[in-house]
Amino acid sequence: MTYLNTENIARSGDGIEYHPLRPFLPEGARVLFLGSFPPQRKRWCMDFYYPNFINDHWRIEGQVFFGDRNHFVNQKAKCFKLDEIVKFCEEKGIAFFDTSTAVRRLRDNASDKFLEVVEATDINALLRQLPQLRAIVTTGEKATETICASLGIPIIPKVNTSVIWKGLSLWRLPSSSRAYPLSFEKKVEAYRYMFDTLL
Repeated sequence: MTYLNTENIARSGDGIEYHPLRPFLPEGARVLFLGSFPPQRKRWCMDFYYPNFINDHWRIEGQVFFGDRNHFVNQKAKCFKLDEIVKFCEEKGIAFFDTSTAVRRLRDNASDKFLEVVEATDINALLRQLPQLRAIVTTGEKATETICASLGIPIIPKVNTSVIWKGLSLWRLPSSSRAYPLSFEKKVEAYRYMFDTLL
């Protein structure tokens, strides 16, 4: 099964990038991760969320759930184990998309700091597809600010805190990017607390 949105990839142009992935919304999902936007395709090692091999998202989840940071990692091929990730997320009820469906990159890198949001995601349309959802999780400042603006949430949560919005909790966790200045162990601790609370 492909998770690419080839229609969006084809229409990207004039400096605008449209979201290259379909929303991943497994039946019965209770947690929805919303990032800002995927990195440039040249940085991908798989066609799924958090595709950059040097991003630690899947290592964090491997450590939290299996006590092994390399559970979802194929070290030899320098990629993540996509089939295992998808099966795991379907079983646990973890959904993924991003807060922007179209952006401009102001610099040739993956930094949120240099992303201009052209079109924000219709979050309410996503939420209608997730009737069992308990929480939205953001892992970066840009994503958190974008979702709060889109939904009219007046309080932007600080890292490692959550706020309640219309019966859902909005959690802000530390970024899984290695550029974020927090140890891997501290990130694991934050993610574990969130998952233990919600799943």
